Amino acid sequence: MATTTAAQRREQARIEYDAFLKSCPTNQLLDRISDKWVSLVVSALAPGPLRYSDLGRKIAGVSPKMLTQTLRTLERDGLLTRTVTPSVPVRVDYELTALGQNLALLLTAVKTWAETHFDEVHRSRERYDAETPAD
Repeated sequence: MATTTAAQRREQARIEYDAFLKSCPTNQLLDRISDKWVSLVVSALAPGPLRYSDLGRKIAGVSPKMLTQTLRTLERDGLLTRTVTPSVPVRVDYELTALGQNLALLLTAVKTWAETHFDEVHRSRERYDAETPAD
């Protein structure tokens, strides 16, 4: 059996990613990007950069703590950049990276689908609830 280098083993592992396996890093990434707040932040930033306060106003219901956590994880994952402009008060802008813009295409499409088809889903829920006995 031939000896493989670390780089060759990493490349082979990349080819063999399987998000259906809990231990696969792609499974963990899917878990991250399927979060409601991630989806809304990425969609909000798709048109262009926003300040922290603008994001907080645009995304109804997000707490400052959750918004901060979400922005930090997106920055860590390379999906957005944080730019601090020294001023009084300090200005902080968030902007999607090229990788984040690529993801925004998908997440914005899902958001649009939800907005477009909610009435149909709502009617289906009502029908199901009327036909299904309560537990």
